[in-house]
Amino acid sequence: MTSSYFATILPTLFRELVDGSPDQNARTYMLNRGDAGLLASLERLPAAAASQAHASGPSIAAHVDHLRYGLSLLNAWARGTPLSGLEMDWTASWRRNVVLEAEWKSLREELRREATDWATALSSAREVSEVETGWIAGSVAHLAYHFGAIRQIDRATRGPTAEDEARAEAAVRAREAAAPPGSRG
Repeated sequence: MTSSYFATILPTLFRELVDGSPDQNARTYMLNRGDAGLLASLERLPAAAASQAHASGPSIAAHVDHLRYGLSLLNAWARGTPLSGLEMDWTASWRRNVVLEAEWKSLREELRREATDWATALSSAREVSEVETGWIAGSVAHLAYHFGAIRQIDRATRGPTAEDEARAEAAVRAREAAAPPGSRG
């Protein structure tokens, strides 16, 4: 099977989650319009907030390290390394619960690099097995899950609400209605 079926929509969905949709007029599929996405949301958090555990669950730093780790494995696979040949330790990706400011900055940069590389890999058609197809599609769902968990842990990471989006749409319609005839696109 070829991944060409996914080479347009999955990178679009993945990039929307990672980079957001700051343009209020742009179409979105997963986030509300005007949402800055995961990376910008993480930039708003200091290391202390990223290190807080909630309800005995993992911290945001642990979620980020887990995402970084998973994307690093997918990127190794995309570069030709069989995942069966990699030594994987998923438990290690959950142990990084507390970070200092320099570590938090580095972790965010590593996540950005892995996410950028994976978005590029998602755009490249390749022959894949059924299991590999699951990894490819699952990578978007996996990112969305952890992004949602991060937003539940700390309100500072949340994007615009549906109400915010509706107000922005109403403002655009009002501007368009108030524009003189002939000046409308």
